[in-house]
Amino acid sequence: MSAPVPLTIEGDVARVRILVGEGDAFGFALEHANSWEDAPGFWAQEEISRRLADTVEGWSSWSGMHQNYAGPWQDLVALSGRVLQALTFYPTGAIVAAPTTSLPEVIGGQRNWDYRYTWIRDASMTLQALWVAACPDEAGKFFRFLATAGSGQLGEGEELQIMYGVGGERDLSERELSHLPGWRSSAPVRVGNAAWQQRQLDVYGELLDAAATLPEYLADMDPDTRRFLADAADAAAGRWQSPDQGIWEVRGEPRHYLYSKLMCWVAVDRAISIADLLDATDRVPYWRDVREQIAAAIRTNGWSETANAYTQALGSDELDASALMLSIVGFLPGDDPRILASIDAIQRHLTDARGLVYRYAGEDGLPGAEGTFLLCTFWLAHALALAGSVQRAREVFEAAAGFATELGLLSEEVAAGSGELLGNFPQAFSHIGLVNAAWAISRAEEKGHGPGNPPSSGAQG
Repeated sequence: MSAPVPLTIEGDVARVRILVGEGDAFGFALEHANSWEDAPGFWAQEEISRRLADTVEGWSSWSGMHQNYAGPWQDLVALSGRVLQALTFYPTGAIVAAPTTSLPEVIGGQRNWDYRYTWIRDASMTLQALWVAACPDEAGKFFRFLATAGSGQLGEGEELQIMYGVGGERDLSERELSHLPGWRSSAPVRVGNAAWQQRQLDVYGELLDAAATLPEYLADMDPDTRRFLADAADAAAGRWQSPDQGIWEVRGEPRHYLYSKLMCWVAVDRAISIADLLDATDRVPYWRDVREQIAAAIRTNGWSETANAYTQALGSDELDASALMLSIVGFLPGDDPRILASIDAIQRHLTDARGLVYRYAGEDGLPGAEGTFLLCTFWLAHALALAGSVQRAREVFEAAAGFATELGLLSEEVAAGSGELLGNFPQAFSHIGLVNAAWAISRAEEKGHGPGNPPSSGAQG
């Protein structure tokens, strides 16, 4: 470590005492090296200052070149674009869900997870957010990472893994660090994430939706990658009737989650739309047949007369905010009567006093409760915009965005009582939801531009 005055080293702790007066500036630099490498050199104060200035210039020039979104909440959208860039591992383009581990969903509880990985689950929503925030190069690099990391995983009977390390690592085995007390005694502290071994059928839809969002990149993909994407659509078509753990990675018995069925529908729907780019036009009749089968199952068994809403799982009466995605992905129009009824049910039964949305209300196999979920609240704003309830969409959006910190950063959840921020931080999903909801509201206000595909990079200027 480089500092302006000598350090006192005690074990693995370094301390420094320095008197700071008005106008003083002191630089500190921490550098890491492996044990077999030469020790890092000392950085002079001038070198630290120069590198800080270079960093500021780099971020300023990146923002100037990339972020020209014009619409409601322009500053928040631009900041969220910068957050996604900051969460990106530059060598591969992988975007982590959050840069932290084990910040709890309940203070003092056990819902503490390691989010320093890349989820396929986030892919399509992330790519749309990157387009809206005018970051096309980053979107392309992220998609290429996903396609490369997942390729070769769809052998006979093999599942597509739901998440990867930033270098494409596949073994993300979870372990607990029992010697650490956790933030505010929220133990255990975990490294790794056991969810990597779960079956989540929604990943096929997110991957194919991401591919359909970036068709210009498919032409440059090698034949093996295009075949992998077509095989992913086949996997969704062949497995959609199986139970899984769902988008929320429930650590209990697998169920027939509606969102998983919906994203299998998305997988074959998007594969049909880009079949020529995948060199898979011969598979289209099969995909069309399966698409209708999935749609019929959702319409028939995903709807609950008791709840008067689309629900968490087929045959269930339990509400789940992921049902809001039915209109967001284009399964039904935003003003469909059943969509409107589902939105109303979620607003009445799945929100707190502030209007923030819970993910679900049923049991999930884990002790304790959790806070409201900012992504789900942005989904509600997004769905309201598609439904034509623009003013209400704005109100919900503002309620969620109001929990950004002074630096504009969003957490994963908000405590229902205290309003305290919960979960790993900053949370990519929350910023992704903000960007996409802002864009949906902007499109709804334009009245003449219906919801649909994300705008091209040229449309931002």
